[in-house]
This record gives sequence, C-alpha cells and structure tokens, in this order.
Amino acid sequence: MERREQLYEGKSKIIYSTDDPDLVIQYFKDDASAFNGVKKGTIVDKGGINNAVSSKMFQYLESLGAKTHFVRQLNDREMLVKRLDIIPVEVVVRNVAAGSICKRLGLEEGLSLPKPILEFFYKNDPLGDPMINECHIDVFNWATADEVVQLKERGLKINQLLFDFYKKRNIRLIDFKLEFGRHKGEVLLGDEISPDGCRLWNWDTNEKMDKDRFRFNLGSVEEKYQEVYHLVCKE
Repeated sequence: MERREQLYEGKSKIIYSTDDPDLVIQYFKDDASAFNGVKKGTIVDKGGINNAVSSKMFQYLESLGAKTHFVRQLNDREMLVKRLDIIPVEVVVRNVAAGSICKRLGLEEGLSLPKPILEFFYKNDPLGDPMINECHIDVFNWATADEVVQLKERGLKINQLLFDFYKKRNIRLIDFKLEFGRHKGEVLLGDEISPDGCRLWNWDTNEKMDKDRFRFNLGSVEEKYQEVYHLVCKE
C-alpha cells in the first residue's frame, strides 16, 4: 500500500491518501493536548501505544459484529483504514461520573451510574466541542434520523463490549468518545479507541490510567499508557 499526500493533520494523528481512493493511512503521533488544545505536550511512544491498542480494540469489536473503518495495522505507527465522510457528532458514553458531566451537573467524581448515559457533542475544536441534542443534529443536517438511531444503538452496544473487555483485565471503563463516518452507504466506527479517548481506572484502586494523568499533571503518564498497552495487547 503506497502512502501518498497528507490530507489532514489533527492533534494526535495525520491522515494520508493511498493509491486506493477508498483507503487512507492513519499515522499516530506522540503529541498530546488537553482542554481543546490549550495544554500541549508530548507523551513518549504514545503514538505506537495508541496504534496498537486501537488495532486490538477494532479487531475485537469487528469479531463481535461492530463494523469499523479498520483494515489492518501496517507498522508501529500506521493503520490502514477505510476512507470516511466523518459525521460531525461525537458520541460520549459514561458509566461513571467523571470529567465535564461532574462540572455540569454538580456530581462527585467516581459516582457509579445506574445505567450508561449517552451524550452528543458537536465536533468543532474552535467552539470547544459543545454538547448538543438530537434537535440540533436534525436542524443542521449533521446526520439523518436513521443515522442518529444507529449512533445511539451502536454507542451503547460498543460500551457493553468494551466494558466487558476491560473488566477482564481489571480496568474499569469510566467513559469514552466515539466518532463515526459514512463509507459506501454504511455508517462505520472511525478514529481510534485508546487511552487518549477513554477514561480507564484500575478496577481495585481507581488509579487513573489514561490521558487525565497528562491533563492534571498526575505524573507517570508514560508508565500508565504502557500498562494499558500490556494489559490489552500482551495477553
């Protein structure tokens, strides 16, 4: 597979075209950012870890019927994926209160929720990815009514699959972000599934094992990313 021109560079990945118009290459960077780019830095070998963890998670989800953009892992830093028309709606699923929901609703971090909460956010960095609802999605034509149903159903299904996967590895899946896109008439899960976009806590101690360690200067960032990598990819 030939890597061609750069199509896009984001905070954590670079997208390249290939000699196949239906496929692109995701290159994972070590760059780290938080609070919508206000805080920036580097997490050593983050790109390699996120590529490996995401590849493992996509293959796991595919094996259980959840369709993704994943084709194959090319090397330590690159993943071949199907080219998507990205739906500008981020899906966040929460099992435990943490992050922005605590600030919005005055909840104590760590509160277990009686059932998962699914939220929508408008994918727009300059605006800070504001929270939206189905009326916004409809009025601004960000997704069809059928696609919204798919986002909700798939988000909750993926949550259950990931929750069970991580529980077996003594990790609690607190919450996570998903992105979806269209490919040849199908809605597929895209982007990545890694410690960058998932809150992961040690099941016994509640020790954070994700990008919150970078966000809030908790230290041992690289060590916890490596721990997640070994638990997920070295079984």
